[in-house]
Amino acid sequence: MPKISVLMPVYNTREEYLREAIESILAQTFTDFEFLIYNDGSTDPRVEEVVKSYSDPRIVYTAGERNLGISGARNRLLDMARGEYLAVMDHDDFSYPSRLEKEVEFLDAHPEVGVLNTQFRTEDCTESSHIAMDDISIKKALMMHCGNMCHPSCMLRRSVLEKHNIRYEEMFSPSEDHALFCRLIPHTKFAALPEVLFRYRSWSGNTSHRQAKKMEAATQGVLSFARRDNPELWAMAQTHIVRTWRYRFCELVILSKEQTWREKKWKLFGIIPICRVKESLPHIDYL
Repeated sequence: MPKISVLMPVYNTREEYLREAIESILAQTFTDFEFLIYNDGSTDPRVEEVVKSYSDPRIVYTAGERNLGISGARNRLLDMARGEYLAVMDHDDFSYPSRLEKEVEFLDAHPEVGVLNTQFRTEDCTESSHIAMDDISIKKALMMHCGNMCHPSCMLRRSVLEKHNIRYEEMFSPSEDHALFCRLIPHTKFAALPEVLFRYRSWSGNTSHRQAKKMEAATQGVLSFARRDNPELWAMAQTHIVRTWRYRFCELVILSKEQTWREKKWKLFGIIPICRVKESLPHIDYL
């Protein structure tokens, strides 16, 4: 059995992005993994050609005859996985070489943690995350949005998902990752590594850009059950700073943004307030 199953769905991915994603996994310093790639009914034949151009025996490639959608594709990969840990990976992002090694080291040392996140940067490296690292802060952040979690940089403990029969839910796509995290809140602890171990590609092909309205509606559904099932966390989250972004130039912080439930604040050089926007409470219909 491999220690890790790396799960990567692909669909009509641009060749240069797909190659970079695949090669970033094959170059990992931790080598005991299976690399499961599921082609979710791509209409572009080059996707299969790119995957099959790699001869690494750790790659297990499967092609679906029809498009299942992102939740269906991710669940198909869950069914295929044999590893103790599940490393999520998207087809257009990049994992730094030590990502798997450091995630495995942490999970081996912390058996109570079932979801491990990492710090990450955007493609041009000018925008870096400063995500919460402790269990309660991460869970409080999930009461507002999924922005504090970078799903494709996460490693999950497979036994927790199987024990509680938690999978990706189609009704919440394309916020299926947020729903999965919220379902896991009562069953395991969350944590994050302080190192930047992942690079997220933000471009017009991202689901968050192509399906923005659908994602917004799905997120409201996720928040509905999350707040219903976790009232204490929701009460604490309302005034908690859940997300901080820092925009850098030559490692100097030029602009930062702090977001709470009630407002957003922008600061110049991280200390000089330049803008503050109050936010109203959206209507939530609890299921």
